[in-house]
Amino acid sequence: QLVESGGGSVQAVVSLTLSCAASGLTFTDYNMGWFRQAPGKDRELVATVRWSGGTTYYTDSVKGRCTISRDKAKCTMYLQMNSLKPEDTAVYYCAAAERRYSHYLAVGYAYWGQGTQVTVSS
Repeated sequence: QLVESGGGSVQAVVSLTLSCAASGLTFTDYNMGWFRQAPGKDRELVATVRWSGGTTYYTDSVKGRCTISRDKAKCTMYLQMNSLKPEDTAVYYCAAAERRYSHYLAVGYAYWGQGTQVTVSS
């Protein structure tokens, strides 16, 4: 089970940190990722972190503004988002993929949280 938290309505430029608590799986056996889906748009891969925690991936639109991390002791993944923009408004989903998959590819992410809404106003 994956449970996201930390979403909300914020003003542009401020920071927000999303959390994803994992249970019922061996956390270190899974690559973890954040996806988002804006109204009327396809779901997109935002950031990923490899099962070992040492390698990350960011989509171009968030590079330099977001940091993904994971804490194996807490079985929790985070996404720190800085300098938020209105175009970051979306439902953010936490997902897990078995580590045999490449962490930076959307394919393989088979386990999903329920999503948390992030709304950024200008």
